Amino acid sequence: MSATGIRLHAPAPGWSLDADVVVVGSGVAGLTAALRCSAAGLRTVVVTKARLDDGSTRWAQGGIAAALGEGDTPEQHLDDTLVAGVGLCDEEAVRTLVTEGPGAVRRLIETGAHFDTGPEGAIELTREGGHHRRRIAHAGGDATGAEVSRALVEAVRARGIPTVENALVLDLLTDAEGRTAGVSLHVMGEGQHDGVGAVHAPAVVLATGGMGQVFSATTNPSVSTGDGVALALRAGAEVSDLEFVQFHPTVLFLGADAEGQQPLVSEAVRGEGAHLVDADGVRFMVGQHELAELAPRDIVAKGITRRMQERGTDHMYLDARHFGADMWATRFPTILAACRAHGIDPVTEPIPVAPAAHYASGGVRTDPHGRTTVPGLYACGEVACTGVHGANRLASNSLLEGLVYAERIAADITAEHARNTLHTRVPHPVAHPETPSHPLLPPEARFAIQRVMTEGAGVLRSADSLTQAAARLARIHAEAAGALAEHGKTAEPGVDTWETTNLLCVARVLVAAAQRREETRGCHWREDHADRDDEAWRRHIVVRLNPDRTLAAHTTETHDFPPTRPSPQEQ
Repeated sequence: MSATGIRLHAPAPGWSLDADVVVVGSGVAGLTAALRCSAAGLRTVVVTKARLDDGSTRWAQGGIAAALGEGDTPEQHLDDTLVAGVGLCDEEAVRTLVTEGPGAVRRLIETGAHFDTGPEGAIELTREGGHHRRRIAHAGGDATGAEVSRALVEAVRARGIPTVENALVLDLLTDAEGRTAGVSLHVMGEGQHDGVGAVHAPAVVLATGGMGQVFSATTNPSVSTGDGVALALRAGAEVSDLEFVQFHPTVLFLGADAEGQQPLVSEAVRGEGAHLVDADGVRFMVGQHELAELAPRDIVAKGITRRMQERGTDHMYLDARHFGADMWATRFPTILAACRAHGIDPVTEPIPVAPAAHYASGGVRTDPHGRTTVPGLYACGEVACTGVHGANRLASNSLLEGLVYAERIAADITAEHARNTLHTRVPHPVAHPETPSHPLLPPEARFAIQRVMTEGAGVLRSADSLTQAAARLARIHAEAAGALAEHGKTAEPGVDTWETTNLLCVARVLVAAAQRREETRGCHWREDHADRDDEAWRRHIVVRLNPDRTLAAHTTETHDFPPTRPSPQEQ
């Protein structure tokens, strides 16, 4: 059993595969890790929740940040990242990102990714919020993620790396010594494998993406239900900084009742000169920050929210009519099409926008090599907390982080394998529990969780709103736990119930951390604690899941992370 003894209720695996490493997720982080592990000769299996090209990466519009331009340096990129992270970035992690980043981008190009270039063949670079230089490489105008995904998917298929698609990973498997032994998973629909199975491997790489679906409105696809964070918590891993969920300032406003994935209006639109205005055409970000509309995302999101409160409205506008039809069609064709599909023509009218949940700056805590606090379990990409993003991710650092830390993970797994510390034999996981140890929630609870989180833990938070959110989440949890304890009953195992249960898990951790952090910092905005408090809160909040399903949270003594280490149950 896992370190906490907690698993999702599911049938015992009916089939299995053996590998040296299993990568969970098929975005930029997961596929990069898989390609590097496979190239090193490791038997690698990729497991992904939908199709290989259906994760969050393909939705990334703006681009990938790296010091590639003339006059730009990694040190300048580091400075901008540290400012955006508001005192909580791990400087060495950021230094790793910005120094190894340019090489990682060039290797991505060698893999087959094509970025937009100018007349002389040099990569075109643009600016986004928080960057003082043009350092954002883009593809297809505003379709960078789609191009990165295409190149990596083609490379994975060309190498013949085994993949299991349409598979929701359930839990980490561990051996008798508490080391990683693979994962259990459920394959949806027809295919080579069906139903619940397992991939046995001494190394597991979580690259499952984000958890935006914990809120009612998000830019994340429907698969982003926090599965990796929830799995890691059940396995005994530590998560950190989950209160820092970035709300993208400019998401296409589709109405106050709109739910689910919302169209993103890339920060690159502002980088090319679009203005944020209210209904009267007033540029309200001017004077609020030296970069105005190109301030870091938390500042812009707060500026929009304040203006909405002042004006008693639920959206603002992004005005880029001065771009003209040709620029819209060539530089931002994806956004243009999305706007027009919803009856808005940005060539002739301002775009209605409002903040929506976008990116989790926190996640499963890792060291500089992507190792978590559970031996053999790694994490990279949005599911991880490497220390790069701090309290607020700098625009377009996410794809770069996925690239750089996936490569570092692959190098570490390869080195461990060569030293035989990751066993060359296939590990033997401990027996699957006979009875459910974690109550499953009915699918309809998903919408209740999303409403609770949006109302109580969204862009604006307070002690009262978070206390109410925590109480409502506790009731949802208690009802399911009570039914299990009294009657031995739980919701029927299935994708909807597993996802909803994962959402409740990450929602409880997010709210607990947000309650604990009594200050405003980065993308965590407490109305009742409006100021940043470095003396008390330049710290990280680390959370674990106890065997009785309660949460154990503690605050680090400094802004530095303690080293990752085996959990107390494993020592």
